[in-house]
Amino acid sequence: MMNNWTQPQQNLAQVNEATLMALSQQGNPGFTHAALLEQAAAQQQMQKIAVEKNIEVPKVNFYPSRHPNPIKARKQDIKQAYKLLKPTKRSLLDPRRWGWGNYRYNKDTAVCVIDGCNVMELIQHDNLYARITDEETGQSLWDLYWKNPITGEPEAFIAREGVTSGRKMMGTYCPEHLHLYHLLCKWEAEQDREDEMKPSRFRDKVRKGVSMVSVPVAAVATTSTDPPHPLITKYEPFFADISADARKSKGITMQHYANPATGENDITTITFDMRMFQQELIEMAQPTPAFQDVLNQQAQVMSPTPLPSEIMPEGQQ
Repeated sequence: MMNNWTQPQQNLAQVNEATLMALSQQGNPGFTHAALLEQAAAQQQMQKIAVEKNIEVPKVNFYPSRHPNPIKARKQDIKQAYKLLKPTKRSLLDPRRWGWGNYRYNKDTAVCVIDGCNVMELIQHDNLYARITDEETGQSLWDLYWKNPITGEPEAFIAREGVTSGRKMMGTYCPEHLHLYHLLCKWEAEQDREDEMKPSRFRDKVRKGVSMVSVPVAAVATTSTDPPHPLITKYEPFFADISADARKSKGITMQHYANPATGENDITTITFDMRMFQQELIEMAQPTPAFQDVLNQQAQVMSPTPLPSEIMPEGQQ
């Protein structure tokens, strides 16, 4: 069944700028107008090279979701990106599919694992990796993915079996697929940040034991006259409850990290130690020594004391 909010048969390179602007105003908020322009430009440049150099290049039919709910639109874009970025496998009838060679284009770092495109020719002709940039930082895909982060020397990007996880392969991504991979990583990072703020995620961390949770609260008085962030106001009651509980339990630890320049609190972390919680439960179940003495005395009072034989009534000896 075709999803009404996506149009996979279309290609961003085929739409005009007005359509791209309209797409940026709906659906996934992470797919900005600048990102759409970069993706469309990547598709156009790949097709241009195909005509000029007679090189077989792919056509990535990624079209952003138009779902009215931004969160659902982003999830649909993430799902579609994973589908398009999965390495191509061999035919089920190919015996190599069931051995180590189950991927069709897993040859070397100069081949795209999805379409078999020869990226070496693309780099030699007109390095599109260096021309496609991140819309926020201005860094090119070449700088982000094709350079060793330590030495700065050129180093091929290696794709993974599960796109963002799994075993490393021998192939890479062509420029258009790599840009989609870059967008996918950004969308997942945005979703992870939002998920971390959900109360359910906080409760899950507590259940698992020791957890570090950053809470945006004002732990010390500040001299700033700026109005507080809405999240600070939102979490003030939570911070007050945690502060009170931390004074009663060793299982809750609060740490404040002040700005060395201003002296104001910048970061507050809260640690829940399940080990201490369990120890406190055991101690609560066991009476204190003083209370145990009271219980022992009460047991002696409640137990019947036998009468001495010399004072027992006659006939009962």
